[in-house]
Amino acid sequence: MGAPLNFVKKRITIAILGLALISRVLAAEFEAFVVKDIRVEGLQRISAGTVFNYLPVKVGDTVDSQRVKDIIQELFKTRFFKDVRVEREGNILVVVVVERPTITNIQFIGNKDLKGDQLSQALKQVGFAEGRVFDRSLLEKVELELQRQYFSRGKYGVKIDTTVTPLARNRVAIKVNIKEGAVAKIGGINIVGNQAFSEEELQGAFQLSTTNWLSFFTHDDQYSRQKLAADLEALRSYYLDRGYINFNIDSTQVSITPDKKRVFITVNITEGDRYQIGEIKLAGDLVLPREKLFDALTIASSKVFSRKAVAESTTHITDLLGNKGYAFANVNAVPEVDEEGKKVNLTFFVDPGKRAYVRRVNISGNTKTRDQVIRREIRQQEGGWVATELINRSRLRIQRLGYFEDVNVETVPVPGTTDQVDVNFSVVERPSGSLSAGLGFSQSQGFIFNTSVTQRNFLGSGKHISLSFNNSEVNTIYSFGYTNPYYTIDGISRGFNIFYRETDPSNANIARFSTDSFGGDMHFGIPVTENDTLRLGFGYQNSEINLTELSPQEYQDFVNSEGSSFDIFNVNLGWSRDRRDNALLPTRGSFQRLFGEISVPIGSLQFFKVGYRHRWFYPLTKSLTLMLNGDVAYGDAYGDTEEFPFFENFFAGGIHSVRGFKDNTLGPKDTDNNALGGNVKVVGNVELFFPIPFAEELKSVRLSTFIDAGNVYGIDQDITLGELRYSAGVSAIWLSPFGTMQFSLAKAFNEQSNDEPQVFQFSLGTSF
Repeated sequence: MGAPLNFVKKRITIAILGLALISRVLAAEFEAFVVKDIRVEGLQRISAGTVFNYLPVKVGDTVDSQRVKDIIQELFKTRFFKDVRVEREGNILVVVVVERPTITNIQFIGNKDLKGDQLSQALKQVGFAEGRVFDRSLLEKVELELQRQYFSRGKYGVKIDTTVTPLARNRVAIKVNIKEGAVAKIGGINIVGNQAFSEEELQGAFQLSTTNWLSFFTHDDQYSRQKLAADLEALRSYYLDRGYINFNIDSTQVSITPDKKRVFITVNITEGDRYQIGEIKLAGDLVLPREKLFDALTIASSKVFSRKAVAESTTHITDLLGNKGYAFANVNAVPEVDEEGKKVNLTFFVDPGKRAYVRRVNISGNTKTRDQVIRREIRQQEGGWVATELINRSRLRIQRLGYFEDVNVETVPVPGTTDQVDVNFSVVERPSGSLSAGLGFSQSQGFIFNTSVTQRNFLGSGKHISLSFNNSEVNTIYSFGYTNPYYTIDGISRGFNIFYRETDPSNANIARFSTDSFGGDMHFGIPVTENDTLRLGFGYQNSEINLTELSPQEYQDFVNSEGSSFDIFNVNLGWSRDRRDNALLPTRGSFQRLFGEISVPIGSLQFFKVGYRHRWFYPLTKSLTLMLNGDVAYGDAYGDTEEFPFFENFFAGGIHSVRGFKDNTLGPKDTDNNALGGNVKVVGNVELFFPIPFAEELKSVRLSTFIDAGNVYGIDQDITLGELRYSAGVSAIWLSPFGTMQFSLAKAFNEQSNDEPQVFQFSLGTSF
């Protein structure tokens, strides 16, 4: 790249020397005179006032040969003109100029990796843009800048050709033809000088890699200068976190093959000796007991030195002080190296600053949700000491509501004070209501219409209201639900549901029977801790069972034994623990739910159901989240009821349990291959979530790969792992403006002859 730059410099130098020579020739023709007037000729776009601003003379000045030289040089410096002449008409100074053309249009052709506005912005940095004066000497700079932009992205085979087209009224159009070429792939990464760790171990810390089966998504085999710089820092951290405090990267060589398609990287390092942690001391203003501060440390004497562990210890002490009101505490770890003993003695200097109090807690961004709904989730109180833990917990609780796309919090010092802060929460609201509707036709069900309205934040009050109607040959359902999450100021919730349902599940892959039911329930949620809630409910249901000649024998036996009309009174008891960072698209934490339901003896039937569900989210990287899910349930009869009611059976299969199989089709079947359900359910899922490649900024969309397993078992069946059904595939979930949409493509495994696989499945709704 040096040769073209030198060529440009030589051209500019020659031009300046030529101008100086011309100015001397012109100046020699002038005799000194007093300027009575100044006239500028040849202007097209530039105003005369602009020229006068740059002229080093004015009316009344004496102009001689030297002043003429100055005039020419000053006007050429503006780069507005490609020719300047100075003439005299009596006592009038005449300046004749020829303007450079103006760039009216810059067109990029062939650019795919870099957008036009990105390239335009890059050219502005070298003074080349639409509306500016065209200077041909800048074209070399333009090409060099565009090359630099593509080189930084690993496209070393890029070819750039510029065409200048003159237009009317002294204008030009610039066409930049770009052949980007392919991104240079990494042919090899060599680390020289490593002894303590293998080259394979060290390369594991790199983002860059040679081509592998994931490179299509991760692009880790595409070289870029920025990625290499990040990897070198990761390599440095790898050694510093393992005791090699004198580690040094001596040099880095990057070579490219003649065809510009392969890049080879060689990193030369010096490891140095390994150091351990020696003496650990605390110094400064220790406002908390030493024992508590030492307990916050994640390092110990005689352990291998780790820069990461030292930084974590510093953060833990800072957080500990922050929870006691010292919001602006400053903790520094100062090392003292013992070269002879190969140890690092550490002194943590603590400067707590003044204890800060919260003046106000401010909330912004909630255009619909009432302040009270947000404020009751905030654990940091006004007038109290500022506590980092309480502020972070408040943010998490607000996020879990599910009403907001984003929740941010700032701690801002109050102007004019040294011991007061304001805590500012800002939220971005998302639609909290959903309308799900469907209209269709099938040979088995005929025309189908169903709709449900759900408002999780009714009128911004935080109350949940749902109303649903479903009408098809399978179901006719009317239901209404209401929940007040803060029935009491202590956070006890109360809600109720009422419903009327006519069901004929024979067209939903379930054995033939129909029910007419109505009933309702009331439920309470009692918070035990910040994350734990107990749930208690009472319900009543009246069910009328109708069988046909095609109903399976199991159903007929139950009706003959227990009857066909039932009044069921049930009590529900449950416990849940929610530690997720987000209620809708979590990336870390867990959710557990344990429930029990029992129909009390005052009703027609006596049975119970228990179940447990555990979902665990773990961030593998910044963009990859692993999810494990387990869901088990069991039901049985007791007392005077001899058999578990078949209409309370569990079902599995479908997009919300074991994908790749039709809804409700797993488990026992009747002679017509219709599902009977079972009193035992076992479902497990392993899922890896990741953002859309090339569009990680779309936070409302997540893709995943998954493995599902599960089945349901009847009363007389043995629960064996060999009977589990499996599936694997890919899935997508989108929190769209129309509601949550989920799609999956799955391949079923371990399927039996009477199973019903289904490759593509989806669920969707509409939001307002």
